[in-house]
Amino acid sequence: MSSTWKAAGLTYNRYLAVAARVVRRSLKEQPRLQAERRGEMDLRFAKWTNGKQGENKNLANANASAMADGSHEQQQSS
Repeated sequence: MSSTWKAAGLTYNRYLAVAARVVRRSLKEQPRLQAERRGEMDLRFAKWTNGKQGENKNLANANASAMADGSHEQQQSS
C-alpha cells in the first residue's frame, strides 16, 4: 500500500507543510492570523571556529544573501 504523498513525489515533511497551510487558510480571520503566526519559523545558526562560537545569523537572511551572491557570480562568469 503506497501513500498518496509518496506517489505525488513529496517528502513527508513537505506533505505536512502543505496540509498545515491548507488548514490555516480555511480558518476564519482571527484564528487564521493566530495560526499563521504559530507557523512562522526563525532559524538561526552560528559558525564555530577553534572552539569559539561566531555570530548568530538568521538562516533565511543568510541563505538569501548567499543565493544573491551566487547568481551575481554566475552573471559575471557568463
